[in-house]
Amino acid sequence: MKKKVLIPTKLDPVARDVLTEHGGYTVVQDDKTPIAELAAAHPDTYALIVRSERVDAALIDALPALKVVIRAGAGVNTIDLKYARRRGVDVMNTPGANANAVAEEVIAMMLADARHIVKADASCRAGEWEKKAFMGHEISGKTLGIVGLGAIGRTLARRVAGFDMRLLAYDPFVAPELAAELGVQMTDLPTVFSESDYVSLHIPENEQTRGLVNADLLSRMKPGATLINCARAGIIVEDDLRRIKAERKLRFLNDVYPKDEPGPKSVADIADLMLPHLGASTVEANQNAARRAAEQLIEFDERGNTSYIVNRDIPEGLEPAYADLAYVLTRLARGMVGADLPLKLIETSFYGVLKPYAHWLIVPIVAALSEEFDRSSDPAAVRRFLRESGVEYVDRDTSSRRGYPNSMTIDLTASVSGGTLRKTSIRGTLAEGRPMVARIDDFDRLYFVPEGRCLFFVYRDRPGVIGTIGSMLAAAGINIDDMRNPHDSTGVYSLAIIQVNQPVPAGVFRQICEKIETLSAFQIDLSVRGRE
Repeated sequence: MKKKVLIPTKLDPVARDVLTEHGGYTVVQDDKTPIAELAAAHPDTYALIVRSERVDAALIDALPALKVVIRAGAGVNTIDLKYARRRGVDVMNTPGANANAVAEEVIAMMLADARHIVKADASCRAGEWEKKAFMGHEISGKTLGIVGLGAIGRTLARRVAGFDMRLLAYDPFVAPELAAELGVQMTDLPTVFSESDYVSLHIPENEQTRGLVNADLLSRMKPGATLINCARAGIIVEDDLRRIKAERKLRFLNDVYPKDEPGPKSVADIADLMLPHLGASTVEANQNAARRAAEQLIEFDERGNTSYIVNRDIPEGLEPAYADLAYVLTRLARGMVGADLPLKLIETSFYGVLKPYAHWLIVPIVAALSEEFDRSSDPAAVRRFLRESGVEYVDRDTSSRRGYPNSMTIDLTASVSGGTLRKTSIRGTLAEGRPMVARIDDFDRLYFVPEGRCLFFVYRDRPGVIGTIGSMLAAAGINIDDMRNPHDSTGVYSLAIIQVNQPVPAGVFRQICEKIETLSAFQIDLSVRGRE
């Protein structure tokens, strides 16, 4: 019996053709009828292929036979992933299918704005001849900062190569070798914003990135610099942009909004160029996404290819708390090795009952390192992402003789500069169902519960340091909830781990570091995020 595929959207017919020619599917494609009516008319739908249509609980419930939803595109924020999972529905996307279209859109917006194309066209059509008024700028020789070197960011770097632009990028997950191949200089976010003539955003919107582009970063931009957002609206703090744009005479080119719908847009007063979310709106991108959607469905059904599934649960038999442990340990390791340093290598060791689940536990590990990945992603998708990012992953053989029952060790290696590497190693387990850190580098027997707001200071051991930290926190009205202060095996260095009741202002934290002469330090909120 053929499986029914419903395509309630304006999608290139290649998806329908590929599935029909396969012979195992009956395809219904209708972009005129409301999606709720289509669901009522086709309750036997096995697979649903959508673009930006909302797939919520009500729609999923209206399709009792539904097993697969495929987003012909990358973003899945319009799909209720967790409800789909509870209903046993796999959700896939087609990452990279729209990358070239979005990259070309960024370049088109840069050129249109730099040469006043839109306004000059309207003026010329009105019979005017305002050559002096439309004196433009060239983008060649300028500096382009790319925030996020995923599929779109990498494609953009390749496409602008002909403009002889200096390329900066922020993406702490991308290996330096890959960046070098792209001709991109990896750096931190403040440097991207302070040194770039153009800053283009290519990161997803999630808990870590929402509001990322705020007053601090915007105030670092050069006077007259241009910010381009073809990613997600929530990445930018709109009120901060409104204020600082006027102060620094910035340019703002925008293609994304909280909702894709007609009506007034809140950024209309600050956007120098506005497009109705046209990033993926090319014939070629639509065709690529459509073909990919159909081919992925066939591969899923015939060969069990799950590499594009984005809402897989923790496998049966693995206690969810161990996934939380992997996630939190990795976030802690990232802080220890340096949050902005490009990663080169992830190494893991899983002991006891965890060893059979090593391929699954890499998912929360990568989700803790990259905003691009949700913890419900499929392990195969994570491995593909690692390969594309140039980051090596090694799961080491383990022996029960090591005496670490049901524990895990996570090592991160990052590039500092000039080929220098920095490595950190963290081991943890569960104690009464809660994550516990047993070791950080050479600081052993910590028995530290990684939760809440934590401060980490590495310094040369000497009397009085803890008292100094406590006094400075008290002066700022900050209370200490818990503390660990181990020495390393040489007795030369100490690690102060301090859990506090509220965030420590950056100025206070910096003063503490200067006062106690830290070798390294960071603060982090270790609350478990990314999974309900």
